[in-house]
Amino acid sequence: MKISAPFAARGLLAALLAGTAFAAIAQDKVVMATNWRAQPGHGGFYQALADGTYKKYGLDVEIQQGGPQVNNRPMLPAGKVDFLMTGNMLMAFDNIKQKVPTVVVAAYFQRDPQAIIAHPGQGIDKFADIAKAKTVLLAKDGQISYWQWMKKAYGVRDEQVRPYNYSLSQFLADKQSVQQAYATSEPLAVEKQAGFKPVVLSLADAGWSTYGMVIETRQDLVKTKPDVVRRFVEATNIGWVNYLYGDRKAADEMIRKINPDISEEYVQKSIPILRAHIDVGDAQTKGIGAMSDERMKDFYDKTVEAGLYKPTDFDYRQAYTLQFVNKGTGVDLRKSLNKN
Repeated sequence: MKISAPFAARGLLAALLAGTAFAAIAQDKVVMATNWRAQPGHGGFYQALADGTYKKYGLDVEIQQGGPQVNNRPMLPAGKVDFLMTGNMLMAFDNIKQKVPTVVVAAYFQRDPQAIIAHPGQGIDKFADIAKAKTVLLAKDGQISYWQWMKKAYGVRDEQVRPYNYSLSQFLADKQSVQQAYATSEPLAVEKQAGFKPVVLSLADAGWSTYGMVIETRQDLVKTKPDVVRRFVEATNIGWVNYLYGDRKAADEMIRKINPDISEEYVQKSIPILRAHIDVGDAQTKGIGAMSDERMKDFYDKTVEAGLYKPTDFDYRQAYTLQFVNKGTGVDLRKSLNKN
């Protein structure tokens, strides 16, 4: 049967339009894993999911939360997740040393939120005073990482250390003790449970220059699907700006549904702390998630000086890439939201 030219043209146009519509709704499936249960400290990711930002960037994102009985870390190199939130650059360095093919693509805390808290009125008011504390409560991870740097930089001693069991009871019972803390966790918990604000001594202020809440992916994903990585990072940047300064109601509802322990009071107290760790320094001009070669080298040099690594162990520059950050994504949006 002969088909007329106008009919054929209309059919071709319809096919092209159908193809365009399909391309517009096609979404790249992405699984992102966090390092703990859902909380305001993960707010930017849930914001981008809840308000449709990931979808606008062509991503179908699933967030897989971590927790006390969940170890998401092996899932990344195994290909079970595509992006992994980790604490700081030490884990990324360890991966390169052990030849695990991962790479950091963004850093959402410009300041590491790790801290030491002390009782007020006990003469432990600055970081150097920690050397005077009778007891320093630290988990194993802290003992083998930043404590080694503190020994070199601030003269603290191993005999001060006692195990931290993730309960405030030891700290609250002994006014001369200090303990490890996370900026949005233990200080707020002390205030709620004991009715006083502890002295918060920030490792970042003391010179511990690692980034926090870094996002790792597999090196092969960067090579084979750089556009997916770019869109995930940019959408997450927008998510964080909206969570910190915009309407975060949908994200908070999603977080509380996943983790009912999160209260509105906790969210409200967390937001200014998050702003002070996320949207500062380079993030102000280069966009949230920013990183720099200078900061990476400074932190790596500190780890070598502290004896955590040897200069011959690995090339620290393989642990991260600046390919997807420092583009200014979200800077104008933040300015706009702050005007309103």
